[in-house]
Amino acid sequence: MLNRLLGLALCLALPLRAQHLLVPMDDAQSNHLKAYGLTFGALTDGVRSEWLLNFRGGSFLLPDLPGLRRAALLAGVATEPIDDARLVDIRRQIADGNMDAVPLDKAPRIAVYTPPQSMPWDDAVTLALTYAGIPYTNIFDDDVLSTDLSQFDWIHLHHEDFTGQQHKLYLGFRDAPWFQQARDRDLQMARKHNLPDVPTLKKTVADRLRGFVDRGGFLFAMCGATETIELAIAALNVDIAGGSTDGTPMDADADSKMAWDRTFATENARLEFGAGVNAMSDIDGHQVNVPSRRQPLGTFTLFGFSAKFDPVATMLVQNHRNVLRDYYGVTTSFTRRTLKSSVTVLAHEEGAPWVKYIHGGYGRGSFTYLGGHDPEDPQHAIGAPPTDLALHPNSPGYRLILNNVLFPAARKRPLKT
Repeated sequence: MLNRLLGLALCLALPLRAQHLLVPMDDAQSNHLKAYGLTFGALTDGVRSEWLLNFRGGSFLLPDLPGLRRAALLAGVATEPIDDARLVDIRRQIADGNMDAVPLDKAPRIAVYTPPQSMPWDDAVTLALTYAGIPYTNIFDDDVLSTDLSQFDWIHLHHEDFTGQQHKLYLGFRDAPWFQQARDRDLQMARKHNLPDVPTLKKTVADRLRGFVDRGGFLFAMCGATETIELAIAALNVDIAGGSTDGTPMDADADSKMAWDRTFATENARLEFGAGVNAMSDIDGHQVNVPSRRQPLGTFTLFGFSAKFDPVATMLVQNHRNVLRDYYGVTTSFTRRTLKSSVTVLAHEEGAPWVKYIHGGYGRGSFTYLGGHDPEDPQHAIGAPPTDLALHPNSPGYRLILNNVLFPAARKRPLKT
């Protein structure tokens, strides 16, 4: 009798475990960004998970394991233990509504294309990955040209100018040590690979990244990398920079020679050249570096998609907010006129001739572009301190980035887009 009472007391002292952990992603979540890291960590450990699209902001379903409870507690991530009966009710809601449950099978292998030396600007994706606790591998030009990129599932492009013109920063920063170091680094890399100049190096790198997507990889880019990789791919055999420091073209007929059939998202863009012209093309609708044409910031709205018929687009827009404030970048937005008809618009500014967030398929892979530099710093400038995400754990803008990180985990499921 005594042993039975002691056993009962011990059971009452232990926390009761349910069969499942629901990670809510609506306003009940205390740290949205680290919730992605919790789910990614589960996948890394071989724990299969589910993404409940359009259910409470795109919640995650994990098994109720002691290690996961402990990890969630340490990360400050809110979880809700649920039993089988509650899960049956959730699945009934999902079946009856514009929702779906997507299995997440394996943590994607992530690479971030970023320069080896620190630049005077941060990168929103590396900030998000680091804060969420999601591991990644740094790669740069030498890695892209010398290694097998198929070892990665997902590659993010750091704020980079793939035309080789360094975002035309020569006018304002040619005497800055970081600018000179970056120029010298790129020249040395071009020589190492027997390429004549930096524009040729960067265009060659861009084409290798195009091949990565074509063979089944996932590519994500923000800010100026979105626009310049398009221009570099289209201009693989066209001289649009001429190796000059001010962007003066060597080929006056470059516009007519661009191979837009090779690009991911854009076509028929108009190039901009010449000393004192900081714009690259008319792909960007906001023209942040051209004061006379700079457009004011507004808000952008995420599109609602059918979770059962468009699971890819639905995954990419999961959020606890539908309308987000806009933010500048070297490339802030994408002019509708320049987008290919195959591109899916994920977010736009109502009534504007530009959109904010796009996705599309290319070969066996896909790409996603998100305009702007930092979702929590609308006016982010060169030399500004990096955003402290501990102050923004529920950032809806950073959630869009992390949606893209988990998206490849569902790639083995037959998708309809």
